[in-house]
Amino acid sequence: MQDEILANQLRALGHPVRLSILRILAQRQSDCCCADVTQCLPLAQSTVSQHIKVLLDAGLIARQARGTRNCYVLATDRLNEMNSAFGGLSELLLQPVEAKKDSAGVA
Repeated sequence: MQDEILANQLRALGHPVRLSILRILAQRQSDCCCADVTQCLPLAQSTVSQHIKVLLDAGLIARQARGTRNCYVLATDRLNEMNSAFGGLSELLLQPVEAKKDSAGVA
């Protein structure tokens, strides 16, 4: 993986809201639109849209047209490349929050 691409992806992962968006998309069984993501976060739709754009630009999610809506899915190929580059980092990021709490010994 090229350093410039990797650095851009890491910058995209550098905000907690964007990590949350990735987790939301990972937990969905199908693609979802910005409004679906917004319902899961205590943020305005415009703020969520800006964070989605950063993830899109980094290639970590993909946009799929569904009629008049844009829906989003994880770009698993890119996440797998990052996983290879960092020995499992993307798997750690995408673990459900509950599993992380359990492994950290937090009740």
